[in-house]
Amino acid sequence: MGFAHNNVLHSNHFRKDWQRRVRTWFDQPGRKLRRRNARKAKAAALGVRPLTLLRPAVRAQTVRYNRKVREGRGFTLAELKEVGINRKEALGVGIVVDHRRRNLSEEGKKLNVERLKAYKAKLIVFPRNAKKPKKGDSTGADLQAETTRTHLPLPAPYVHEAPRKITDNERSFEAFKTLRVARADARYEGARKIRAAKKEEEEANKKK
Repeated sequence: MGFAHNNVLHSNHFRKDWQRRVRTWFDQPGRKLRRRNARKAKAAALGVRPLTLLRPAVRAQTVRYNRKVREGRGFTLAELKEVGINRKEALGVGIVVDHRRRNLSEEGKKLNVERLKAYKAKLIVFPRNAKKPKKGDSTGADLQAETTRTHLPLPAPYVHEAPRKITDNERSFEAFKTLRVARADARYEGARKIRAAKKEEEEANKKK
């Protein structure tokens, strides 16, 4: 390391007892084993319940990542209502509920409704008392069915299409212009309605 110009010289402290100031992680392999054993114990304590809770499939945020599908916090109340599952009942059968989330598209809602239906079709609810099963409990052959503890996989983020030629309509379609026009229509809808109503009123007054 060279020195140049009239600058302050570095006062590096090379004679410190650095061994006392070093952090080590020699317990890492032991911690790994402990975590693994804890997971095994938890899985055994859960019985035949799924290892993870059911969560919705949602799009990641922003334009950069919204092509990806990931697990969300919980299902909306509208999605649960569509399937016919009560909010409290959902918590009891391993379905997470998020009262804050809103459905912003029909496609997203439909995807999660299908996900709930698939889960409900596979669900086996063992009664607490086998002699007196309650409403919603599984009975008969369902209780003898083979059980699995794996969760439902996330759906594919998009449907793959075979290569094809671009059509004339697609070539002539102006996506940016269409978006801007739709945005402007939504923005000025109220003002245009008021203007149209005013015009009708004036014409009606003229006829009188």
